[in-house]
Amino acid sequence: MNLSQKETMLLQDQKSHEQLCIEKYTNYANRATDSNLKQMFLNHASQEQEHLNTINQMLNGQVPNLNQQSTGGTQNSTNSSMQNNSTPSNNSTAAAGMDNVADGKLCEDLLMTEKYVSNTYDTTIFEFKDSHAREVLNHIQKEEQKHGEDIFNYMNSKGLYSGQ
Repeated sequence: MNLSQKETMLLQDQKSHEQLCIEKYTNYANRATDSNLKQMFLNHASQEQEHLNTINQMLNGQVPNLNQQSTGGTQNSTNSSMQNNSTPSNNSTAAAGMDNVADGKLCEDLLMTEKYVSNTYDTTIFEFKDSHAREVLNHIQKEEQKHGEDIFNYMNSKGLYSGQ
């Protein structure tokens, strides 16, 4: 695949976004107090690394096969365990409440990041002339949206985000 100057520039932007996402998810996994949240962040960091690898392949003129891409199956099991353990306890301590707020701040930042990254993929997809490349970028965007959904669901289950 021969990339236009604009396509190359957009992929370079996506590359920097993916690198930032990897950094944030990895750092925030180390800071999160909830073990389920830590695991979700690590799963997302791993997928962001896959996204970065894909972007690098595209920058080298190769369009990866979608069958080799992640399907996000590991996230679903993480979400199920989070939902099972997400009911706040009536015996919560003040420290646990503070931990919940700190984890909420990490989630807030990552949710805003995922909203932004998903939006930039939207623009990038529309600018690509190669339909297979567009499919690959769309697949990544869907995974970014799934990350945002996971974070939203976690926050909502902990009373940290209201859809109201």
